[in-house]
Amino acid sequence: MADLGSTPSTYSTTSVSDKTVKNTLLSRGFKLTPDSYTTVDELIKATREDVMPELIQIYGDQGLTGFLKLTGAVNSGGSSDQIDWWEAGRRHRAYTLTDNFTSGSTGASVTVTDATFIANVQKNDVVMEASTGVRFIVQSGGATTSTSSPSNAVLVKMDNTAIVDADLTDGANNCVMLVIGNIYAQGTNQPTGFTDPGIKRYTNPYMIVKDRYEVNGSQATNVGYVNLGGGDYRWFMHGEGEARARFEDKRELMMLFGEKRGGTAGTALDNAMAGSEGYFSAIEDRGIVVQNASSNPLDSFSEFDDIILELDKQGAPSEYAMYVNRKQDLAIDDMLASGIATQVTAGLPGQFGAFQNNADMAVQLGFKSFTRGGYTFHKHDWRLLNDPTMLGAATNNFLQGCMVPLRTVNDARSGASVPALSMHYKEANGYSREMEHWVTGGGVLGHTNNGDAGTDQAVFHYRSEIALCVRAANQHVMIKG
Repeated sequence: MADLGSTPSTYSTTSVSDKTVKNTLLSRGFKLTPDSYTTVDELIKATREDVMPELIQIYGDQGLTGFLKLTGAVNSGGSSDQIDWWEAGRRHRAYTLTDNFTSGSTGASVTVTDATFIANVQKNDVVMEASTGVRFIVQSGGATTSTSSPSNAVLVKMDNTAIVDADLTDGANNCVMLVIGNIYAQGTNQPTGFTDPGIKRYTNPYMIVKDRYEVNGSQATNVGYVNLGGGDYRWFMHGEGEARARFEDKRELMMLFGEKRGGTAGTALDNAMAGSEGYFSAIEDRGIVVQNASSNPLDSFSEFDDIILELDKQGAPSEYAMYVNRKQDLAIDDMLASGIATQVTAGLPGQFGAFQNNADMAVQLGFKSFTRGGYTFHKHDWRLLNDPTMLGAATNNFLQGCMVPLRTVNDARSGASVPALSMHYKEANGYSREMEHWVTGGGVLGHTNNGDAGTDQAVFHYRSEIALCVRAANQHVMIKG
């Protein structure tokens, strides 16, 4: 067979057929006739592919952060392992008795054994049954002789008549006694006991949140079609940006849902971390929890009125931000539509104090406001409760929203005005652990600080040591399904 790779001068077709030559040329990619291609573009494929460079966010903005800052939480540095603060107790006391008063226990006197009550009253104190209005005098017992070991309190009616069954609320845990004062005869000594002011100390440990992202040298230099911002087409930049945003979300979620650990000291985990109280843990422990019997949201003025009555009891401010899921959001809209039609509720001038008294500012931030019973509520939907990968995953999730007071509170220790919510982070001498970020690598992207120059990767580190302080949690409302 002739050598097809030879020069024309030595090439000969006399020893092979034309068909053999044609097949050989075709197998080597030669075009034998003009009709094998129609354009130069078809020959060399010079036309660029039409690839759109935008990265489409098909789920919208998926960020979950912003709730704490938007509700007025401020940042504050700290240099201890925990936050401490003090809150004033009730000036006047009401006690729900565990005693079960029945018709057989009434007569000239009645004996109260409830431990909390007898530890806080003494002889000659005057108490009143909250439901019936009947007044009693502590004849003996209580903390009269010993505050550390109080005795059962014997009560007689103040008007010196016999106690009848109707004077006391029957049934266990139903009788509420109010301490209204005391009365003494002439020439008697001063009382021996005193009422503790009831100041409470709260502590919340810091918690450490960490994350990381890494990319190898090859992926760090790859350029794709997608414009990730500023004309940068390096795909790993999207991964790093997502890792940072995810870390910020985790950081805020831990301040919302964190809990203190109640384990037994001595185990490895309990020695390593104490946990940290999050926003919802604080409300469940000492706030107002609205628990619906069904999955239906709050959708009537009577339900809001019940909440307002409780807010009155807690000395709450007159302005609240409501963060709710979509179901609750729509239910309130329907309620307001019916209320406005019947003039039950309406907007009032000057109801936007939290937004510099500017209604337009409230609207720009996505709030809808309404008033009821002297309270102004600024309603806002909450992505956390609607996201199907978070609390929107269940049809009837356990949390439907919360109400946050929009004012500062007075610190019981210093008297200073402080925010109800504050985010604390560790810092000292210019070093802050609020939001740490650093990169290590074995030469990748110019980072050579990991101690191993042979490591073909860059590692992005994220770390934060933070804690949330919820002051006056008794004025916050949690809406459960």
